[in-house]
Amino acid sequence: MRKLPNAGPAAAEPTIELQRRVMIAATVGTVIEWYDFFMYISVASAISVNFFSADNPVWANVFALLTFGTGYLVRPFGALVFGRIGDMIGRKQTFLTTILMMGSSTVAVGLVPSYASIGLWAPSILILLRMIQGLALGGEYGGAATYIAEHAPQGRRGWLTSWLQTSAPIGFALSMLSVYLMRSSMTPEAFNDWGWRILFISSVLPLAISVWIRLKLQESPLFLKMKNEGTLSKSPIYDTLRALPNLKRVLIAMFAMVVPQSVLLVGAQIYSLVFLTGTAKVDPQIASLLVGAALMLTLPVMIFFGWLSDRYGTKIFILAACVIGTFTYLPLYKALIFYANPALHAAQAAVPVTVAVDSSECSFQFNPIGTAKFTTGCDMAKNALIRFGAPYLTRSEAKGAVATVFVGSKPIPVGAAGQAPDVAAFTAKLKHALEEAGYPSRADPSAMNFGMIILVLAALSTVAGMIFGPLASAMTDLFPPQVRYTSVSFSYHVGNGYFGGLLPAIAAALQISSGDIYAGLYYVMVISAISFFLGLFWLQSAPAAAKVESVATATA
Repeated sequence: MRKLPNAGPAAAEPTIELQRRVMIAATVGTVIEWYDFFMYISVASAISVNFFSADNPVWANVFALLTFGTGYLVRPFGALVFGRIGDMIGRKQTFLTTILMMGSSTVAVGLVPSYASIGLWAPSILILLRMIQGLALGGEYGGAATYIAEHAPQGRRGWLTSWLQTSAPIGFALSMLSVYLMRSSMTPEAFNDWGWRILFISSVLPLAISVWIRLKLQESPLFLKMKNEGTLSKSPIYDTLRALPNLKRVLIAMFAMVVPQSVLLVGAQIYSLVFLTGTAKVDPQIASLLVGAALMLTLPVMIFFGWLSDRYGTKIFILAACVIGTFTYLPLYKALIFYANPALHAAQAAVPVTVAVDSSECSFQFNPIGTAKFTTGCDMAKNALIRFGAPYLTRSEAKGAVATVFVGSKPIPVGAAGQAPDVAAFTAKLKHALEEAGYPSRADPSAMNFGMIILVLAALSTVAGMIFGPLASAMTDLFPPQVRYTSVSFSYHVGNGYFGGLLPAIAAALQISSGDIYAGLYYVMVISAISFFLGLFWLQSAPAAAKVESVATATA
C-alpha cells in the first residue's frame, strides 16, 4: 500500500483580499461552465430539429444515445484526466484549460452546419463537441473547489467554498433565462432556425472575461510547496482508486455526501421543472420562471449553511437534510399539484381511474434517452395516463384481454381484440373522457397560487442546500492534498452523473409502472434514507476547521 508523503507545516495565511479574489475568479468561471453545459439541455428541441434527421430513425436513435451518454459517462472520465493533471502539474493551469475547452466547444456548437447542409457530419461533430464539454466539466469543479479550499484559512473554508456551490444553480437559471428572453423576442420558427445559435456564439464574451480573471491568479500555495519539496503524487489515479485508505474516502464522499446531495438537488430544481410541465400541466415558460425564481431566492441558503459548517461541521447538516428530504419531498410535491393546478388536484380526488389489462403486456418503461418503443396496449394506456397527469390503479384481467381504461365508470378500450391499437384514436378518446371528468389539459394560470408555488420550490431547494452549501468544503477536507483534485472530481461527477442525473428517467418509469404520479419521489426518499445511515457511521462530527490543518497557509 502506497503512503503519500506529508505536505509539511503551514505558514502565513493569505490576506482577506486574496481569499476574496480567488473565490470570485473560481466561482465566476464555474458559473460560465455550468451555463454552457445547461444551455445545450435548454435548447435541446431546437438542436434536435437541426441535427437529427427524422428521415433516418435508426441513425437518430444512435446519435440520441451518444449525445445522452456524453453528458453522463464522459464527466467522470474528465474528472480522472484533469484531476491527474491538476495533482501533477497544477490547479490553476488545469482549470484554466477546462474553461477554455468548455467555452470554445460551446461557441463551436453555434457554428456547426445543420444536418440538411452536411448530413451525418452534423450530429457527429455535435457529439464530439458535447464530449469535449463533458470532459471539461469533469475537470472544472474539483479544480475550482480545491483551489479555493487551499487558499482558505481555518474557520472560513465552508464559507468561501459555499460561493462556488452557487455556480451550478446560477448557471442553470441563467441558461433558462437566456432561452426565455431569446424565445420571447422571435417566432418559434426563427428560434429553431437560427435564434438558438446566438445563445451559443454569444457565450464567447463571458468566456473571455473569465479567462482574463483567472489569468491574473497565482498557483495554489500548497501545490507550489509540495512541488518544491518533491511530495506530489506520482500517480494520482492509482493513489485515488487503488490505495485502500483513499478509496475508502472516495466511497464516503460519494455515497454519504454526493449521492444524497445529487438526488435532493435534482429533485428540487430539475425534476420539479419536469414535474410541473409534464404532470401538473404548467406552461413551460411559466414553470421555468417559477423554478428560476425559487432557485435565486435560496442561493443565500447555500452560503449560510457553508458558513454554519465552519462552526458546527458538515455531518449535522448532511444528516438533517437526508431526514428532512425523506419525510418532506412527497408532501411538498403534493402541494405543488394543489397550488399549480387545483382543477387537476380536485379531479384526481373525485374521479378514480383504473387500467384493466393483461399484466403480462406491461413493461417497466425505463427510457432515459426517449428512443425506446412501448407498443402493447398496457404500455400505451399507462403512458398516456401519466402524460395527462392522471393517477390510476391497475386491475389484472385474463390473458389476451384488451387493455381498457376506466375513467370513473366510463370504459375506453385501447383497441379491439386481434387488432393493432390505434394510438391516435385511443389518445383522443382518453383525453376527451378525462376532460369531461374534470382533468384539465393545461393548468390555468389565473388559478395558480404563484407565491405558494415559489415557496414550495424554495423549501425543496433549502433542503438540498443543507448538503450542497458545505459540500465542497467537506470533500476537500476529506482528501490529502496530493490527490485532492482527482479525488474530489471523481467522487463528485460519478455521484451526480449516475444517481441524480438519471432521476427524471427513473421517476418516469416508476410513475408509469405504479400509476402513482408521485412514485418517482420514492427514489429520492430511499436514497436519502440509506445515505443517512451511511453518514451516521462514516462521517466525522467535529467542524473541519478543528480537525484539518489549513492547507492554504503553506508557502513555497
